[in-house]
Amino acid sequence: MRNRRIWLVLLAVVALIATACTSVDEATSTTGSADGATETTPAATDGGAATTQPATTDTEADDGGDDGAVAQRDYRFVVVTHGQSSDPFWSVAANGVNAAAEDMGVTVEYQAPGTFDMVEMGQIIEAAVASQPDGLVVSIPDPEALSGPIQAAVDAGIPVISMNSGSDVFADFGILVHVGQTEYEAGFLAGQEMAEAGVTNALCINQEVGNAALDQRCQGFTDGLGGEVEVIPVDLADPTGTQATVAGAISANPDVNGILALGPTGALPTLAAVQESGADVALATFDLAPEVLQAIIDGEMLFAIDQAQYLQGYLPIVLLTQYLETGAIPLGSVDRVILTGPQIVTAETAADVLDASAAGLR
Repeated sequence: MRNRRIWLVLLAVVALIATACTSVDEATSTTGSADGATETTPAATDGGAATTQPATTDTEADDGGDDGAVAQRDYRFVVVTHGQSSDPFWSVAANGVNAAAEDMGVTVEYQAPGTFDMVEMGQIIEAAVASQPDGLVVSIPDPEALSGPIQAAVDAGIPVISMNSGSDVFADFGILVHVGQTEYEAGFLAGQEMAEAGVTNALCINQEVGNAALDQRCQGFTDGLGGEVEVIPVDLADPTGTQATVAGAISANPDVNGILALGPTGALPTLAAVQESGADVALATFDLAPEVLQAIIDGEMLFAIDQAQYLQGYLPIVLLTQYLETGAIPLGSVDRVILTGPQIVTAETAADVLDASAAGLR
């Protein structure tokens, strides 16, 4: 039933996208360079934010331009997330942002702190608000730390959409809609799947301590499993340290027969630790990567929970564009969450999405 709800919402948004691509007086001007590329300014070497926006041409196409070209809109959006460049998850979300910017003919700047730093993220949001964009997209990993800057954006009259994290708090800030998954429920689903596989004593590997969404996943996992769960904090930027920490936890608790990682940056070192220990431990993870999918195909992981982060980057740009042009926005459901997950990827389906993951789309 949940998957049916997800796909009904996404089908409605696809229809909205089709309308958006031709909604500016049926114009046919182009966005981006002649080959459709985007320009990307990489993160500064001192850990500064990365900025991505569509490339521009010297001239815009007029009404007699090429058939199928995207109308250029004079909108500028800023996307601020907590994702670091070392995490492959966020590169896929940024791909979605870039694709939507090109498809909508708008300018988008993608920014993030160099590390999981809520003070820096708040400062980035404040700077974005001061630049007076036409719309703002934010993730909300720490509602308490980010409430002031986000509220300032709403109070300034800037349309705000949240994505990825914050499904339980976004409405409190006056944010229009949230695009993502509900984290506790996703964790609960993972716990149920693990319980069906016979897991009774598990570890939950948290690679981003302080992110409320990951705390909710572990709590949902604990409740869904109905067994013992120990949360193991690790550093996503230190895979060698993560492997050692997980190996130590397995050695210290021989009753552990299941592990849930909360992302590929935790899952891959955990897989190495399990293989090194020789323990009979079932492993699953949140989020996809080609290596994760191959491990599922090879029987080394049970499943992955996919939240379709490409869509989490893509859809808010489409929604903001249509909101500015029509004043309307799809609400997804009564709680105004447009669900992109959770979707379970198992050995039966992993091969079907492997190419998309390798291409940075899943």
